[in-house]
Amino acid sequence: MADITRAPVAVDPAYTLDFLDGTEDLSADAIHLLRATAQHSPYLTSLMAKERDWLLWAFSTDTAGLMDQILDAVDMTSEATLSSSLRQAKRRVALLAALCDLGWVWSLQQVTAALTRLADFAVHTSLRTLVALDVKAGRLPAEALDDPENCGGIFVLAMGKMGARELNYSSDIDLIVLFNNARFQPDDVMTVRSVFIKTVRKMTRILSDITAEGYVFRTDLRLRPNPSVTPVCFAADAALRYYESMGRTWERAAFIKARVCAGDAAAGAEFLDELKPFIWRKHLDFAAVRDAHDMQTKIREHKGLKGKISLLGHDLKLGRGGIREIEFFAQTRQLIAGGRDVELRDRGTVKTLTDLAAKGWIEPDIATQLITAYEWLRGLEHRVQMVNDAQTQHLPATDDKLAAIATFSGYAEYAAFSHEALSLLERVHALTESFFAPDEQQEQPLELSEADLGIVDQWYRLPALRSRRAVEIFERLKPALLAKLTSSGGGHEAISEFDRFISRLPAGVQLFSLFESNPQILDLLAQICTTSPSLSAYLGRNANVLDAVVTGGFFEPLPDRAALVLSLKTTVLSEPDYEDQLIAARRWQKERHFRIGVLQLRGLASSAETAKSYSDLASACLEVIIPVFHVEFARKYGDVPGSGIAVLAMGKLGSDEMTPTSDLDLILVYDPAGQIASDGPKELAVTTYFSRFTHGMITALSSQMGTFGRLYEVDMRLRPSGRSGPVATSLKAFEDYQEHQAWTWEHLALTRAQFVAGDKVVGAKVQAIRKRIIERDRDRVAVADDVLEMRQRIAKGKASTTPAWDIKSRAGGMLDIELMAQSVGLLSKSLTRKPSDQLSDAALAGLISQADADVLCAAHVVFKTYQSDLRLLLEEGRTPDELGQGGRGFLLGALDADSLSDLQEKFENTAKDCANRIDRQLKSLSKSTRSSNKAM
Repeated sequence: MADITRAPVAVDPAYTLDFLDGTEDLSADAIHLLRATAQHSPYLTSLMAKERDWLLWAFSTDTAGLMDQILDAVDMTSEATLSSSLRQAKRRVALLAALCDLGWVWSLQQVTAALTRLADFAVHTSLRTLVALDVKAGRLPAEALDDPENCGGIFVLAMGKMGARELNYSSDIDLIVLFNNARFQPDDVMTVRSVFIKTVRKMTRILSDITAEGYVFRTDLRLRPNPSVTPVCFAADAALRYYESMGRTWERAAFIKARVCAGDAAAGAEFLDELKPFIWRKHLDFAAVRDAHDMQTKIREHKGLKGKISLLGHDLKLGRGGIREIEFFAQTRQLIAGGRDVELRDRGTVKTLTDLAAKGWIEPDIATQLITAYEWLRGLEHRVQMVNDAQTQHLPATDDKLAAIATFSGYAEYAAFSHEALSLLERVHALTESFFAPDEQQEQPLELSEADLGIVDQWYRLPALRSRRAVEIFERLKPALLAKLTSSGGGHEAISEFDRFISRLPAGVQLFSLFESNPQILDLLAQICTTSPSLSAYLGRNANVLDAVVTGGFFEPLPDRAALVLSLKTTVLSEPDYEDQLIAARRWQKERHFRIGVLQLRGLASSAETAKSYSDLASACLEVIIPVFHVEFARKYGDVPGSGIAVLAMGKLGSDEMTPTSDLDLILVYDPAGQIASDGPKELAVTTYFSRFTHGMITALSSQMGTFGRLYEVDMRLRPSGRSGPVATSLKAFEDYQEHQAWTWEHLALTRAQFVAGDKVVGAKVQAIRKRIIERDRDRVAVADDVLEMRQRIAKGKASTTPAWDIKSRAGGMLDIELMAQSVGLLSKSLTRKPSDQLSDAALAGLISQADADVLCAAHVVFKTYQSDLRLLLEEGRTPDELGQGGRGFLLGALDADSLSDLQEKFENTAKDCANRIDRQLKSLSKSTRSSNKAM
C-alpha cells in the first residue's frame, strides 16, 4: 500500500500496538498510519488484530488487486460457509477502505465504490446460493432451473447510496426485491412468491445477523411499496401498477439512483425501463421542488434539526448544510430536467452536479462549491462512523470528542477544523435553500378596479385552480403576478389577457411551480399578455413551451436549418414508437416556434430573420418527419423498390418567408422507377401507393394529437390540376403537365418552388424541370396579359371598399407586388425565389426600371414586416385597432409610425404608388412587346 500522503494526527506519540511487533518491513508512513488510526478507532483496532497476517500482507501488495483477492476467497459451498466467509470479506474490505481513506491513498469515489462492490457481491452471492438450494430441493418449478446465475427470475434493486455506488463507511443497504412473474405459469406464481419470500428473509439474515464474526451489511427492505402490508418479495407487475397509479415524488427521487445489483439483470433492467415514465416526466417538473422542500422540512421538524447551525451534535446528513441538502439539490434538478435530457440521469451526486453545470442548470462555481463540500462532508461522515462502526451521521456532542474527530480527520488545530466545518455547512445551506425556498418578498397590496377584482375572483373557478395544491402555489404567486401585469403598461388589458391565458389551461400545478421557481418567466408572461394576445393564446394552448425558456440558450441567436434537423432527429429517434415520435416532434416544434416569436417580440430578431427561422423550422420538420412516416407506412404497405419522392415547398415556405401562422403549400412528386406495385403484405398499385402515402403524410403533419395539437396545416392545391388532380404526381406527369398544360399562374407559382424533403435524386430531377420551365423563352404579351387579367379577377373578388388594414389583396398590396415579381422573374428567367430578388433580376435584365424595382422591394419589406408582426400580436382576422397599448407600441415602433392613423395613411400611399407603378410596367411591357412584334 504505497502513496500514503496523509494520516490522522497521533495525539499520543508513545502509543503502541502489540501486533505490530516484528513488522520491521513496514514503512514509517505505514506504521504511523496504523498507530494514529488505532488511537482514534476501537473498531479498526479490533479489525487490525483479527486480520493481522492479512493486513501485513496487504501492505506489501498493490491495492488495485486487493478487492479481487478478497472476493475470490469467499466460500459458497454452503449457507454456513458463505455466511462466515462473507463476514471475513467484510472485515478485510472495511479495513482496506478505512486505511486507504485515512491515508488518502483512495479518493472518496474509490472508497465508496469498494464498499458498494462488496455489497453487490454479497447480495448476489447470497441470493444465488439460496435459490440454487431451493432448486435442488425442488421447491421451485422447472422454469427456475435453466439459469442459476439469474436466480430464477428474482432480481434486487439497490436504492439510495448503494444504487449510486456511494455507500458510506458504516452504511446499511436499501434494497427492493422483485421477481419476474411473467416467466412462470400463472398457477405457479403464488408458490414461487412464497418460496422467494422465504429466500429473501434468509438472505437478509445472512447479511444482517450479528455473529461472533460480525455482520456483513445491515439490510433495509422498507423502500418497497407499502412495506407495512406487502411481502419482502413480490411480482414486478404489481410493483409497476403501484408506481404508475400511486407513486409519490419521494419515490420518483429514490428511483433516480435505482440499479439492478443482483439476480436476473435482464428482468431488472426491463422493469426499470418500464418505470422511466414514472421517474422522468416529459415536461420540466418544477412541482418537484416544492415536494422536495416540504419533505426536507418535515424531516427537520421530526428530527428536531431546525435552528442555527452548531457543530456539537450536528447531523451531517439531515442537518442544515448537510449531505442530504446537496443530494436533494442535485436530485430535484434531475427530476425537473431529466425527463427531457437523458444526459442528466446519472446516479452519482458528483457526476450529476457536474452535468447540471455543463448543461447550464446551475452555475459552474456553485457546482464546484457543492462538490467540494459534498466530498469533505462525506469524508468527515466516514471518520465519525469509523470510530465504533456506528451507523451515525451525528458529530459528537462534547468539545473533547469533537476535537478527537478533528485530529482523526488530520487537523492539528481544532479551531481550523471547526472554522472550516461551520463555514462549509453555512455555505451549503445558503446555496441550496435559496433554490428550494427563494426569499419571498411580500408585494404591497394592489389597488385593482372592481372589474379587475371580478376577473381575479373568477380564476378560482377555473380548471387550473381546481386542486388545493394549485391554489396554495397560486396564492404565493399572485401578488408578484398582479404586480408585474399592472406595472407592465397593460393594466386592465394585461389582466384580461392573462384571464384568457389561464382560462385555457387544463391544470395549474406544474405551470405555477415553474413560475414560482423561475420569476423571470413571469416577466416574459407579463410582456406577452401586455403586447401579444396571439402569443398569449398560443401559450394557453401550449403552456409546456415555457419549459424551453429555462433550459438554456433560449435568447441566443436562432439556429440554422442543419442544426434544427439534427436536434429534431435526436429527439424523434429517441422515442420508442411512431405515435410517441409524432408527439415528441410536436412538442419540439412548438417550443421552437414559441422561441422565434419571443425573440421577435423582444427585438432580438428582425421579422426578416424570423421569417427565415419559421421556414427553416418547417423544412426541418418535413425533412425529419417524412422518413419517419415512410418507415411506419412501409410496415403495412411495403415499399416500391428504387422509387423516391420529392416534396416541393411552394408559396411562403418556398421563398423562406413564413409568418407565425403560415400553413404549408406542398406538392409531392414521385419517381416510380419503372415499378408497378409495392412489395408489402398489402400490395398496392404505384398510383394508389403514393396517393395513400401522401394522405398519410398530411395526417402525420396536420392531425391533432391530444394537447400537443398539430405540426402544420397542409395545403396541396398548388399541385398539377389543383383539387381535381391526384394528390401525388409522378415525375413524368409533373414534367408533361408543366411543359404542355400548366397555366401562367402555375408557372408563376413554380418560381417560388423549393425542394425541401425526400429523395435528393428525385428532388434534383424536379429542380431541373423547374429550371427548364423558368428558363424557356416566353411570349411576354401573353404573360403580361395573363397577369393583368389575374389582377382584375382579384379586384372583382374583393369587397366594394377595401378594408383599411388590407395590405394583402388590395391594389398595390403584397399579392400585387408578388405577382409582378413572379411575372418579371419568369420573363427574365430568374431562378431566385424571393420577390425582392426576382425584381432585382428583372431590373438588371431591363424588364422594369431600377427605380420601380427599388420602390416595390421596399414596399414589400414594409408589408411583410407588418404581416409578420401582426400575426405575432393578434390571431387571424383581428386588426391593429384591437391591440392594447403594448402591442400598438411594438407595431408602430417596428414600422416607424407615430400612430395607427399615421400607419394607415402610410399603407394607403405606399399601395397607391405601387399599384400605379405595376399598372404602368405591365401595360408598358405589353405595349412594347406588341410594338416590337408589329415592327417585325
